[in-house]
Amino acid sequence: MTAQTRMTPARILVVFGTRPEAIKLFPVIHALKADPRFECVVCVSAQHRQMLDQVLEIAGIVPDHDLDVMQPDQTLDALTANLLTGLGKVMDAARPDRVIVQGDTATAMAGALAAYYRKLPVDHVEAGLRSGNIYHPWPEEVNRKIIGGMASLHFAPTETSRNALVNENVDPSRVHVTGNTVIDALEWVTAEIAREPALAAGLADLETRFAGKRIIGVTSHRRENFGEGMEQIAQAIRRIAERSDTAVIFPVHLNPNVRKVMNERLSGLDNVALIEPLDYPHFARLLAISEIMLTDSGGVQEEAPALGKPVLVMRETTERPEGVAAGTAKLVGTSAETIVTEISTLLDDRGAYETMARAHNPFGDGQTSRRIVELLAHEIGFEA
Repeated sequence: MTAQTRMTPARILVVFGTRPEAIKLFPVIHALKADPRFECVVCVSAQHRQMLDQVLEIAGIVPDHDLDVMQPDQTLDALTANLLTGLGKVMDAARPDRVIVQGDTATAMAGALAAYYRKLPVDHVEAGLRSGNIYHPWPEEVNRKIIGGMASLHFAPTETSRNALVNENVDPSRVHVTGNTVIDALEWVTAEIAREPALAAGLADLETRFAGKRIIGVTSHRRENFGEGMEQIAQAIRRIAERSDTAVIFPVHLNPNVRKVMNERLSGLDNVALIEPLDYPHFARLLAISEIMLTDSGGVQEEAPALGKPVLVMRETTERPEGVAAGTAKLVGTSAETIVTEISTLLDDRGAYETMARAHNPFGDGQTSRRIVELLAHEIGFEA
């Protein structure tokens, strides 16, 4: 539409369903709602209910549509079917000009497919991440590839992700390197905490309890680590906690495949705090007080380096190789022996620690949402 100037606001439907998507999309929603060229309609699937709602509340976002699709022990195919039909009904009612999805979830994939069925342009935030293994991360790797085959605009966080898309024969003119919106979100919430410290005061008791100790922050939830992987992770944490100078703070994911193992293996240890999942301000605080982050999450690989915290990634592959290449992250897998060795190296070798802590974060500068909005405006046909 760039050949003519558009005068009326464009209706943009933003679709998401999980906590990570909400974190990475609320800066885009804020930017769209602040821009008179756009009418922003928000649809959540509630693929994560409780953890999603925490982010919506702190970000001040009230969804226009809420599918509330999550059910206990729901299979991926049942979830996908419910998402596809539910999101299709929302699109028929909302009649958007374009649809925005983020990342690699079932919600994002189904949202893109429902939009494609209606010949609506789909714009993909955090496009082009690839691990090269369709089962790691599973099913996220394939979800991203499916979205990439339908997207109109690809907002790639880095040159590496841009090159991955071009290598898959995506038109280079449709791919834009924007940085990652997670850095926008982290800067926003950090500023909010500075204005209102009570937002993240809930960790104060743990900070007092572990005063003088070197805190290891842990997150773990990946499907491919269920079973033996979780057992190995728990064993590693137990061994790390034997050090008198170290403490572990572990917000335990709600998934029973994680909770059962961690509660059985780690409950009652003096140097380990198994706590409930944290809302976003408290998670930002955990990043701030931790010396090292041990994670199988994707987003933590981007967030922690923004605060100068080394990341050890409990996965065999990562769709964020930029962090590994830059030295901010290191793949350690799920072997307890390897995890303990790598953490011990960072704790005992100050040079090794500083090398990772001071490495440049390749994932963004806090201006990604502004870039995305301007690219959308240009695509739709608004004058600069």
